[in-house]
Amino acid sequence: MNQFAFTRKAAAYLLPMLMMISGETTMASSLRLEDPSVFAGQWHATLSARSDSPDAQAMQDKPSNTCQIDLEPNQTLGKGADCLSAWLQDAAIGWFPDPDGLSITGKEGSRIQFFSRQRDGLYLSTLKSGMVITLKRAVQQP
Repeated sequence: MNQFAFTRKAAAYLLPMLMMISGETTMASSLRLEDPSVFAGQWHATLSARSDSPDAQAMQDKPSNTCQIDLEPNQTLGKGADCLSAWLQDAAIGWFPDPDGLSITGKEGSRIQFFSRQRDGLYLSTLKSGMVITLKRAVQQP
């Protein structure tokens, strides 16, 4: 009788642990890391207040609120890096894909800003100031 009680008690402790371990494995496999070539190309960045619509902000055509950014195939930032750097208040040098978004890197190669994926070709990031940067893939010419 005492041995049976120990077995139930052991099962009660082990079962939740096994469920957590298998849950983490399932969660990790559901997020797929995109190949960097998927992100390479031109992107349109818009800086807006949280309450502003990015489309409305872009229509104001203020140079300080919009810029074109080139994500180079070698995972560096090309044209527009200076514009993005001004918004981030840190030198934006490179980028890398994340399973759930896109990260911008600084001089040491560490992440300085994360953009969460909203849908294919659309990524958002909120700055410490509360301003929002929207990255939208530019329409590619055939």
